[in-house]
Amino acid sequence: MNNLKFIVMKKLLFFLAVFFVAISFPSCDEEEDFDELLLIGKWKSGTEYWVYKKDYTGYTWVGKDDVKEDEADPFTWHLVKTELQQFHIYIGGTIPKYYTVTELTATTLKYKNDSRSYSFTKVN
Repeated sequence: MNNLKFIVMKKLLFFLAVFFVAISFPSCDEEEDFDELLLIGKWKSGTEYWVYKKDYTGYTWVGKDDVKEDEADPFTWHLVKTELQQFHIYIGGTIPKYYTVTELTATTLKYKNDSRSYSFTKVN
């Protein structure tokens, strides 16, 4: 009987050790945690511009439409881990847009939604 208890305890300790080793490694599914301070500034993709300010506001415009920076459309923004939320402000209210950030460095911003990927370069 003592032999059986020893075998059971040995197996239990082995499984517990494997379990704790397995949970100590980071999951491959973990989201990155992008630094929102890297987002602050002016970004450009072609003739499209986005400005993100420290107070979680911003504005956007497309230069090819002869729209100037002082005529840009305002929005508010929020970045949590990889989720970038933008709320575009119009006369009738706000329109939310949600993106997944895939890269954010001091010079590169890339994000995507269900239908499109976006890539920007910081210009200031």
